Amino acid sequence: MHIPARRSRWSVSSLRMSPLAWREARWGYIFIAPWIIGFFVFTLAPMLASLAFTFTNINLAQEEPLRFTGLENWQKLVADSQTWDSLGVTFRFALLQLPVALVLPFMFALALNSKYLKGPGLFRVLFFLPYVIPFVSGVLIWQGMLNLETGWVNGFLRFTGVENPPNWLNDTAFIYPALVFIGVWGIGAGIIVNLAGLRGIPTELYDAAKIDGAGWWGSLRNVTLPMMSPVIFYTLVLGIVEVLQYFLVPLVINNGTGEPGGSTLFYNLYLYKTFFTYQNMAYGATLAWLLFAVTLVVSMVVFRTSRRWVYYAGER
Repeated sequence: MHIPARRSRWSVSSLRMSPLAWREARWGYIFIAPWIIGFFVFTLAPMLASLAFTFTNINLAQEEPLRFTGLENWQKLVADSQTWDSLGVTFRFALLQLPVALVLPFMFALALNSKYLKGPGLFRVLFFLPYVIPFVSGVLIWQGMLNLETGWVNGFLRFTGVENPPNWLNDTAFIYPALVFIGVWGIGAGIIVNLAGLRGIPTELYDAAKIDGAGWWGSLRNVTLPMMSPVIFYTLVLGIVEVLQYFLVPLVINNGTGEPGGSTLFYNLYLYKTFFTYQNMAYGATLAWLLFAVTLVVSMVVFRTSRRWVYYAGER
């Protein structure tokens, strides 16, 4: 009967920290205090405030007295066709953008990781260089390059024999490929991430695959892709978050008008206009929380399905 009591006293005493451990823990909390304070003041508090805004009639002009409106903003959101149209625009673009954002950096990383490539360091710098250029400047450059009459892209197409090149930025059939084309400008960071993942794959696995008779494709399918699946999963999650917040390119190119034909009125652009053009902070906060919920649900689905295709070497 005394043994459990002794174990209990031993377990309690084992949780006690020595003066040195307490001193180290205290200094640790002091060092991370700026981040903790910043998180509560600049992240958590604004999030809670924006959630509270969704139940009020707050706006920048505030001609009416501030009052609690209940679920009026949420009911308005459900009935707002523009909300669902802009969300549909975002998802349609995501179906085209995400595969390119995942596959293209991976393919370039494979090429840079090849032992037959001469001067890989130079190519890494060249691919990463556009990423450090201010994004708005890059968008304006591409806007000029995709111009119907004076753009270099259409100039090259005319040189190769295309008599009527597409009006990239003002045709609903070509605006999404044009936006994806612009997005390729900034894949340098993705290439570096994929290249780091490829460099971390043990060479012994390729040697074993070669002994088993696997060629290039067999090694890619049975070694590279499984070992790279955590990196692919990481880039997929980041890509989903980024594409659901797609905003800056259509704002710069078409001044946020949604042209051509409303095909570029992305959800985040509609949210921005609600906040800062219409100055309706209450409804804008409601749109923001819907975007948060959609992003959370999509991310959770990806995390749930990752158990079937993401391979972690340390777990098996």
